[in-house]
Amino acid sequence: MKNLAGMLALFLPLTFWSAPAAWADQTDPRLDQLFVHLHDVDTSEQARLVEQLIWGVWLESKSPTLKLLMGRVVTAMGQQKFDDALDILHSVVAIAPNYAEGWNKRATVYFLLGRYEESIADVEHTLTLEPRHFGALSGLGMIYTYLKDNASALDAYERALKVNPHLGQAKTEVKRLRRKVKGENI
Repeated sequence: MKNLAGMLALFLPLTFWSAPAAWADQTDPRLDQLFVHLHDVDTSEQARLVEQLIWGVWLESKSPTLKLLMGRVVTAMGQQKFDDALDILHSVVAIAPNYAEGWNKRATVYFLLGRYEESIADVEHTLTLEPRHFGALSGLGMIYTYLKDNASALDAYERALKVNPHLGQAKTEVKRLRRKVKGENI
């Protein structure tokens, strides 16, 4: 898409060069434009680029403490130290209860620890703060798939695709789950 290059030329400097001074999270006004572009792109490569920009905005914070804590969370998760990540995330959601990405990361860690009900609760909180959080919606689909609740999994994946029509795994799961749910209802 021709317009994508122009949008990125304007957006990237604002996103990355001014990020330390800017307030950004799920309420950032740049997200509306990015979600419009996400629906307008033609290729998976373009979609991945816009998705990365959205994730970048969701992760930004004006708080040095929050930046430090989220950096530690990412490091702990990368080292599969999920209990350590969870401890840090408890602090993140306590000091920044309106920061959707803190709730989303904690939902992910809960899932990885097999604590599915707590994961679902944190995903729902994430979605209350940022209904367009396609990562949380896809994660919810994964949780329900794991719990063998096919109808709820299908609903979550379909909601994710309404927000981000470029989620390949969600498309695959929707096709698979539609057949299963349809068969279950016979």
